[in-house]
Amino acid sequence: MDMSEMDRRSFVKHLGGGVAALCMGLPQKDALAQQRQVKSTDSKRPKRITVEEHISWDEYGNYVSSLNTSSGAPGMPHGAGGTTSTMTNGNRVSTDVLGDVAGLEMRLKDMDEAGIDMQVLSIRNPGVEEFEASEGLKWAKKINNKLAEVANRYPQRFAAFSSIPWQDPDAAVAELERAVKELGLKGIKMDGTVKGEYLDSKRFWPIFRKAEELNVPIFIHVEDPREGMKKFYDEFSESDATTLGRDLDVCMEAARLIYSGLFDECPGLNFILGHMGAGLAFWPGRMTGNGRLKKKPEEYVRRNFYAATSGNFYLPALMCCHYAMGADRILFAVDFPTESNKEAVKLIESAPISEGDKEKIYHLNAERLFHI
Repeated sequence: MDMSEMDRRSFVKHLGGGVAALCMGLPQKDALAQQRQVKSTDSKRPKRITVEEHISWDEYGNYVSSLNTSSGAPGMPHGAGGTTSTMTNGNRVSTDVLGDVAGLEMRLKDMDEAGIDMQVLSIRNPGVEEFEASEGLKWAKKINNKLAEVANRYPQRFAAFSSIPWQDPDAAVAELERAVKELGLKGIKMDGTVKGEYLDSKRFWPIFRKAEELNVPIFIHVEDPREGMKKFYDEFSESDATTLGRDLDVCMEAARLIYSGLFDECPGLNFILGHMGAGLAFWPGRMTGNGRLKKKPEEYVRRNFYAATSGNFYLPALMCCHYAMGADRILFAVDFPTESNKEAVKLIESAPISEGDKEKIYHLNAERLFHI
């Protein structure tokens, strides 16, 4: 075989994925995005799926901004506001661009450069559970439709969490069922508390039963600590109060869920905690349950919780989670666009754990949990 014949075959092989995508009727830019997926999975490295990656769009951002003019309204989405930025190809790019549905091509480019194959998307803060009930339901439907549209447009690159109006549990159950069964969304993302109410309240348990029935996880994302907790951060800087304080509140919420007996009633229910599990992996030795639970608290931590590596690229924290929870309960995550895809990869690559455990963290656990 001469060189020209080899070059011709190589060229055809290279184009194959993109041509197939075009033949399926995808627009050219969508076909190229799918072609990038074909190229990345051909490499020897493990597939990489990240699970705490946020997105929004103008209509939602404008609604949230309008609420800021009212007293007691939720704040702007975490990482938004026009002054936060990240590095892409040495140029500073606003996270408002990377974190917007209109910036999908730039997001995909950033993912490709870091070797990220898929993101599980969720709406940027605040979640709909911060709104009045009727507005919460309206926006939950809009968000779920919008994220399903993105996931369907790029099925090899994106999946998504649903949003539900927790403040109206009956409506939340119905919307969760629609989001999972009709739209193909992969779980629930909510922000901290429901207008200041922790999730161990029994009025939310019908939602937990439905999530267990549907076999989908609940991702508790950070939000500002509820009012009763904020006084403890009065002497902190604003940045410390809104980073450390948020994670401490999520950790407390996880402990409350364990102590409530929820996991004895719903043993198959799974929660995801970002920022390396919000510190939960450190505390089981100090949790007793006071004899009210069927299992030791550490057993619930290892059975009902996943720690996501997002936004806490600190190797000792990763090793604590690895030892306390096991490689089967750690999910790869970035907290994009606030944090760097490349830094997230660097953490896992530097970890002194087996290649098999890295593969679990990178994609196998997410594939099992989200049925990808």
